Amino acid sequence: MTDHAQLQQLAKRHLVMHFTRHSAYEKDDVPVISHGEHCSVYDTNGKKYFDALSGLFCTQIGYSFGAELGEAAAKQMAELPFFTNWNYAHPRSVELAAKVASLAPGDLNRVFFVSGGSEANESIIKLVKQYHQLKGSRNRYKMIARRIAYHGTTLGALSLTGISSIRAPFEPLMAGVRHVSNTNSYRRPDGETAAEFTQFLLDELRGVIEQEGPESVAAVFIEPVQNSGGTFTPPEGYCRGVRELCDEYGILLVADEVICGFGRLGYWFGSERYDIRPDLITFAKGIGSAHVPLGGVLMTDAMAQPFMEGTAMFTHGITYGGHPVASAVALKNLEVMEREGVLENVRQNEDYFRGILRKLGEKPIVGDVRGAGYFMSLELVKDKETKETFTDAEAEHLLRGFLSGRLYESGLICRADDRGDPVIQLSPPLVATRDDLDFIHDVLDTVLDEAWEEMTRSGARQAVSS
Repeated sequence: MTDHAQLQQLAKRHLVMHFTRHSAYEKDDVPVISHGEHCSVYDTNGKKYFDALSGLFCTQIGYSFGAELGEAAAKQMAELPFFTNWNYAHPRSVELAAKVASLAPGDLNRVFFVSGGSEANESIIKLVKQYHQLKGSRNRYKMIARRIAYHGTTLGALSLTGISSIRAPFEPLMAGVRHVSNTNSYRRPDGETAAEFTQFLLDELRGVIEQEGPESVAAVFIEPVQNSGGTFTPPEGYCRGVRELCDEYGILLVADEVICGFGRLGYWFGSERYDIRPDLITFAKGIGSAHVPLGGVLMTDAMAQPFMEGTAMFTHGITYGGHPVASAVALKNLEVMEREGVLENVRQNEDYFRGILRKLGEKPIVGDVRGAGYFMSLELVKDKETKETFTDAEAEHLLRGFLSGRLYESGLICRADDRGDPVIQLSPPLVATRDDLDFIHDVLDTVLDEAWEEMTRSGARQAVSS
């Protein structure tokens, strides 16, 4: 066994972490998580943290079923540790495809497996382009996504992503991507009704389609609830309107459910909750509760049909897509979710969760409380009455200079995020109880008051110095 001091030395010398400012750990320890139970994890010093982010929106069943899922993995390893889905099938990928199709809404009956969310969205890009070619529409290559939306880090998925700060280092990216407004109703103009907001969004989308040329647009990408920017839910009539526009112009509608899928919103798919009726769905994360790397693409029968005829094939593949061990673990994960009533737990506690967060919404630093299911956000503001947000420098100090460290000290893992306006994102494991949700509230109740005091003091200091 490697002790804490050795792990720190090795981590700082050799491990390159993802989306991490490594300079932050020049003097401080790297948090090294060693084990978990229920909704909590522990570091190598024995400190306990409640994981209110589910790893990264993905450990649906928490950390107490690893042994059971591990038995499924070991059994599969003994039977067939690996084989591809290239011209071959194996029992677990067949069973998992059938299971996922049975849970999906509508006629989304065909499943293409990959290793994760970015690969799923990358695969969709290629699938959509080739589909239109097979249907005789070779000029359809453009994609429309939403501002601030995150669709992944591979170059195609990054092109869809609407966050300039993470796109810029890798530009130029894939040509033909346009971004339209997201569904942030908190930031709509004063006096604009919900119906007017929906109409604005649909008119804007129609305008972009017509400006680009409808015959050149291949697909529109949306998330049922948009993660980046802070859990933007769709306004009434929006999803239906997007579906109607896509039908009118012959455009495919893609629902990115890498986060929203497999129970996060209290349904197997967010598309069912919001009646999106997509042609394609991307999924990952929750299908295996992140106990294994696994993702995929769901497509309707009509979407799949051109690839099933004559000499046609989807000219794309991932070595580990539908991996036997990953598929076996995912099947066991879905069995656990059904047995434990995980979706019912989310639906039963959603209003309670929203209610205790709305109490936090009374604080001067909290401008908005939004989201759905076990997927919620608090938007932080400088002025509650005017909705004035923090400057970039203030947000940097608030989120990284104060909140991240203070939440860590308090034993609460969540995301203090500034990919749009500053938010705290909350995405607890779907097995979380009301007592667990109360813990989230109680920590934030204290830390948000401290954050307001900190920003008030730092603002006063800045005013004096200027």
